[in-house]
Amino acid sequence: MTTTQPKIPFVFQIALLPLLAGCSALGFSTYPVAHVMTDDTKAVLAQTPTNLDVPRELAKEVQVAHYLQPGDELLIETVDSDADFRLPADQRVLADGTIDLARFGRVVVASKTLEQAEAAIQRLISDTTHESTRVNVRLIQPIHRYYVIGEVNSPGAYALTGHETVLDAIMEAGGLTARASACDLLLARPTEPTSCRVTLPVCYRSITQLGDTTTNYHLKPGDRIFVSRQSLCEELTGSLLGGKTCDRCCKRQVACCDPRVAPTDLPNFTAPMVESIVPIDPPAAVTPGSETRGSETRGSGARGSGARGSEAPASLPQEAAEPPQRPADGPTPIPGRLDGELDFGMQLR
Repeated sequence: MTTTQPKIPFVFQIALLPLLAGCSALGFSTYPVAHVMTDDTKAVLAQTPTNLDVPRELAKEVQVAHYLQPGDELLIETVDSDADFRLPADQRVLADGTIDLARFGRVVVASKTLEQAEAAIQRLISDTTHESTRVNVRLIQPIHRYYVIGEVNSPGAYALTGHETVLDAIMEAGGLTARASACDLLLARPTEPTSCRVTLPVCYRSITQLGDTTTNYHLKPGDRIFVSRQSLCEELTGSLLGGKTCDRCCKRQVACCDPRVAPTDLPNFTAPMVESIVPIDPPAAVTPGSETRGSETRGSGARGSGARGSEAPASLPQEAAEPPQRPADGPTPIPGRLDGELDFGMQLR
C-alpha cells in the first residue's frame, strides 16, 4: 500500500527557499551576523538616563591637555635663531615612546604634555652642549581616532580633529546602508574594564530631519559609533511602521514659530576650567669646571636672549625641571592641541 505525501503549496515552497539557502531577499539571514545589537547592549541602553549633560552639537567642549603617545606626529624647532645646530624637524613618536634627536640621542616623550616634552629636550641639549637653548614642540597630527562600525558604507577608524559630532562621523563613513536600522544606533565611550559602561542612544532621523541636537554628541577620542542591522520585524513592517519615532527618541517635537530663534550665533565651544600655559625655560648655560660663572649667571637672572627680567628665576631647579606625574584621577586640565587655543610655542609668556 502506497501512501501519498502531502504536497506543499507552491507559494510556501518559494517562501522556504531563502531560509534553506541561508539568505533572504529581505536582507536577513538564518546565520548570525556581526552587525546585531546584543541583549546586553540593549539592557545598558535601557538604563541610560535621558537628557544627559554631555557635550553635543551647539554645546561642544574643548578637550583637556594632550599627553603624547606613540604615533603622534611632532614638529620640533629651536626658538633661538642664533643656535649653531638644527634638530630633526618632523618626528613621529616611536612605539617605545621616544623620538630621535640625531647627535643628541633619544628622549622619552610619551605620557608627557608638549610643555614637559620641551623641558626634557632642553635639558638633554643643555647637558650635551652646555648651552641654554629654547625649543618649541608642536603637535602636527595626534593619534586620536574614532570608530564607525556596522551598517555604514565605509566602516573604519577615522582621525579625530576635535570638532566632529555623530553626524560628521556617519557622513565621513559614507552614510548608512539600505540595511541599517533606523533606531538601533548608539555611541559607546570606552571605560575601564571593571567600571560602568557609557552607551548613548543616537536618534539619527531626529538629527537629520528635525535638526535635533540632543543625540548629536560631540565625539571624544576612542568613541565607537555602532549602526545595527535591521531586524526581521523592521524589514517586514518597514513600509507600515518605518515612519514612526523610535522609542528612545523624543516624541514631542514642536515647530518654532519664528525660525530666527535658532541659536546659530552662539559660541559652538565651551571651555572647561583650565590652567594657563606656563612655558618652561631651558636650563642656564654652565661651562664645565666654572662654578663662579654659573653662580653669576644664576644671580644676575640672565638667560641669554630669553631673559625676561630679574624678577624671574634664571634656571629651573632639578626637582622643578622634572615633569610632573599624572594624578591618579586623571590628567590636570591644561590646554592642549584640541583645546581651542592657537600654539605660539615658547612665545606665550
